[in-house]
Amino acid sequence: MIPRLLAAPPPGWTVDTDVVVVGSGIAGLVAALRCRPHGRVLLVTKALLDAGSTRWAQGGIAAALAADDDPAEHLADTLAAGVGLCDETAVRVLVTEGPDAVRRLIDLGAEFDRAPDGSIALTREGGHRRRRIAHAGGDATGAEISRALRAALKDADVEVVEHALVLDLIKDASGRAAGVTLHVMGEGQPGGVGAVRARAVVLATGGLGQVFSATTNPAVSTGDGVALALRAGAEVADLEFVQFHPTVLWLGDGARGQQPLISEAVRGEGAHLVDAAGERFMLGRHELAELAPRDVVAKGIMIRMRETGAPHMLLDGRHLGARTWERRFPTILATCRDHGIDPVTEPIPVVPAAHYASGGVRTDLYGRTSVPGLYACGEVACTGVHGANRLASNSLLEGLVFAERIAAALPADLSADDWAGRRAGDPQPAPAGQGLVGPRARGEIQRIMTAYAGVLRTADGLAAAARGLDRLAAEAARDRAGAPEPCAAAWEATNLLTVASAIVAAARLRRETRGSHWREDHPDRDDGAWRGHLVTRLADGGLTTIYEGKTTR
Repeated sequence: MIPRLLAAPPPGWTVDTDVVVVGSGIAGLVAALRCRPHGRVLLVTKALLDAGSTRWAQGGIAAALAADDDPAEHLADTLAAGVGLCDETAVRVLVTEGPDAVRRLIDLGAEFDRAPDGSIALTREGGHRRRRIAHAGGDATGAEISRALRAALKDADVEVVEHALVLDLIKDASGRAAGVTLHVMGEGQPGGVGAVRARAVVLATGGLGQVFSATTNPAVSTGDGVALALRAGAEVADLEFVQFHPTVLWLGDGARGQQPLISEAVRGEGAHLVDAAGERFMLGRHELAELAPRDVVAKGIMIRMRETGAPHMLLDGRHLGARTWERRFPTILATCRDHGIDPVTEPIPVVPAAHYASGGVRTDLYGRTSVPGLYACGEVACTGVHGANRLASNSLLEGLVFAERIAAALPADLSADDWAGRRAGDPQPAPAGQGLVGPRARGEIQRIMTAYAGVLRTADGLAAAARGLDRLAAEAARDRAGAPEPCAAAWEATNLLTVASAIVAAARLRRETRGSHWREDHPDRDDGAWRGHLVTRLADGGLTTIYEGKTTR
């Protein structure tokens, strides 16, 4: 019982453009910049331009930039982390185009940390067998990338609308994307619900971490792009693979909302995971110990917590010394000290928390979704690069590379578009009050997902999650008279319910443990039955999830 369309009054204003880009992280900003030569571009973002997940990225961006590295090695590490489900063709695109894409990012003004010889300083993170992570400001890579791209945007004649929550896709009579509806909340801008008519729509809305109670994602990461795509009839894939970052600062039982991340690069520089007795429990669990892929480390932490009854594990970086902490990790050092912990003199309490969605809106190698005219890039997309588990620092690179690929495909796609003939048939959004759940449902959705669909999953727990989510949807469907006033909080809660339901549906079907999907009742990987993808669609008010055997493009 998932809402087909969000509640939205008839548009009170309309804007016309060639391309509308939704989202302002690395994927959205690069897409807007690279698409601008091909027509008028309007970038809309839910809050401020720098409020998304990119600015929070600490570790860096992975690419084979070193003389002793090679894209083939980056390919091998990515495939290993993806546990048999990566699309090798997509990964090959990522690792071969990645180095030059990073150099173009530098040409746009991004300033990465440098080694004494002037070359780009590189570090190592979990799952990488080479030092190939370029970083900026020690541990403020995302903030620097966001700064550089926003500065470049000012000179690119790209129109920007901030505080604009995307609602639904507008489609023409043939089913092709023709724009989006938005709820604009900022002062001095077209207010209320309006429509952007566009020849092409690029979703770069980021992640869905707010589905869970504790996450590294900012408050804006409510799965809006995935929910919109589902309601528009697009395919989404691999949603069961939600990556939990192993080392998030533990703030005590009951912590909610965005949690401070302790970058994987801290382990890359030599910090160790230990239990309360000081034992390095990752030794023997994987040949790379603390630098194993994230799913392995997160599981190792959860197992040790369960074995010892401890509420957290410890990340011990005291031996790195004050100078390393101050030079390489100034942001993390300040954050920890703000919470009363000094990593120079004491271990950091850490736990896993929801971090990254490896799945999303299914695309081809040029960001095209199953809905003509609708593109997706960045965390909202499922390009096939990540498989069952994202390799550390591949996310910024994926957003960069595939945003550029959308721009490369756009001229040919737009040349075949009869835009003048399509505009007259644009449908209107759903009537006000239809399909929304109340803002208070957000907390209940997060409680259900954290309890039953987090790091540890079972058939019984996932069934309980499905019942709880169905109950919330049924209550919203019954209570037409008491339907919430259309507002951003209600739309976000509805998106969270839609995405949570899709995650649970896929997680119930995949009866194995693979990558970031851990079924305690099916603890082994099963390549014979499950080396493929779960694809979800929304039709006639209900979700349908089917299994497709693994193929490559």
